[in-house]
Amino acid sequence: MNKQCIGASNAPAAIGPYSHANRAGNFVFCSGQLGIDPKTGGLAEGIEAQAAQALHNLASVLEAGGCSPADVVKTTVFLKDIRDFSAVNAIYGDFFRKDFPARSAFQVAALPKDALVEIEAIAYKA
Repeated sequence: MNKQCIGASNAPAAIGPYSHANRAGNFVFCSGQLGIDPKTGGLAEGIEAQAAQALHNLASVLEAGGCSPADVVKTTVFLKDIRDFSAVNAIYGDFFRKDFPARSAFQVAALPKDALVEIEAIAYKA
């Protein structure tokens, strides 16, 4: 199986030595996305705006990999504060409308750029 690195021109540039995503066979493994506006390079204000922007960035990465949110089979949501779970869950539910992917969500000590949320995904496209 060959690995193909994927770069998304509509997502914020990687802030480290990693790819936006990698395709391996029919799977696309997306790196975690923060709520960074790709035009300004700044974080959106507040948990709802950061969650929405992170998911928008994730959609751009998925599209660059030939997938859509409907192809996502697993996500991981990293929260700076677990008390933001309900707010993020509401935004997440609007993004993944049916046939929800499997998901893990938990609080972490810190996120890059002092972000409030980071979301990564694995998609499958036959």
